[in-house]
Amino acid sequence: MLKTYLIHLKTTIFAVVLFINLLMPSQISKIIQVSQFCRVSAIAAALIFLFGNTLKSQDPIFSQYYNAHLQLNAALTGNTNAPLFQLNYRNQWPNLDKIYTTYSLSYDQFITKINSGIGFSILTDNAGDGIIKTTGITGYYSYRLRVNKKSYLKGGIETGFVNMGLDWNKLLFGDAIDPTQGPLSPGGVPYPSQESVPGSTTKNYLNIGAGVVYYNPYYYFGLALKNLNTPDISFLGNTNSADKSAQSLPMRFSLHGGMQILLKSGNKNVDPTFLSPNLMFLSQSGYNQLNVGAYLSVNKIQGGLWYRHSLFNGDALIASFGVKKDFLKITYSFDLTLSQLNIRQGGSHEVGVVVSFEHLYPKRQDYNDCFAIFR
Repeated sequence: MLKTYLIHLKTTIFAVVLFINLLMPSQISKIIQVSQFCRVSAIAAALIFLFGNTLKSQDPIFSQYYNAHLQLNAALTGNTNAPLFQLNYRNQWPNLDKIYTTYSLSYDQFITKINSGIGFSILTDNAGDGIIKTTGITGYYSYRLRVNKKSYLKGGIETGFVNMGLDWNKLLFGDAIDPTQGPLSPGGVPYPSQESVPGSTTKNYLNIGAGVVYYNPYYYFGLALKNLNTPDISFLGNTNSADKSAQSLPMRFSLHGGMQILLKSGNKNVDPTFLSPNLMFLSQSGYNQLNVGAYLSVNKIQGGLWYRHSLFNGDALIASFGVKKDFLKITYSFDLTLSQLNIRQGGSHEVGVVVSFEHLYPKRQDYNDCFAIFR
């Protein structure tokens, strides 16, 4: 029976096959036949069904979190007085046939009259080439309090409506794979499966989050909680399960902070040069991630280097490069996996586009904070 947290079979099959190719000598890898592939598929299916109740889901995370700050912390809503739009695209492991792709579009700005920031975002996460597709629309609000002459504390909340859909027709089960022919009969017809379609292959739920951030012109640090209501994301709707957490989206806890070191002041025609060492720690359902690195901006050119660690082993090296011209900033980043998967799975690619409308304001906007990395 399909379990609450569906980790689709197609992804698992590709992962197992890739694992075999990495560990087996190249001569043996070349002679892997359909029957062996099917055995791997059956093993993968068995693992899913045996351990499906304990599988957990995680929120999508951008390596360019500084270009997707609403996804990081609701308290970061409204870092500019003018409207700010951010467009993000992430393609993880492209050599594994569109295993994970994520898109995000957001808007936010600070409204001086109410001393608050407002914003919204649309995020679509596509797992397994559309097997599981999640789309969420979220609204954000933040309020700023002055602590002293140069320091501020911002608190933020977010509320989102999320739709999650399962494309049952793209699933491949172990009982629909012939040991010699594979998933298709000699006539090209897929073998049938005894697995039954759930009563509903779509799920709608409300998602709530909150966060705080303290900052001054030199440094900042923040704390954020997402999925505070731990919404039910089960397709089966099995309310009799003894482990209710196995049917819920786990809460995500994050800590983040950084500094802004001014190396050269800017003027009307030249942007300032600054260095921003920063870190981000995320924890969700036993999964931990720590990003440590630095972001350098020299006039119109930006770049950065980060090391991502899972607290048990090094995960990836992240490099980014971007350019900024007037109201537009475009950044590309690449995640180089440091495990045995390395470059064979294609790494992870991200593109971030930031559009600011501050050029429409008659007066140059000067901010007494350290949030230039987020603009």
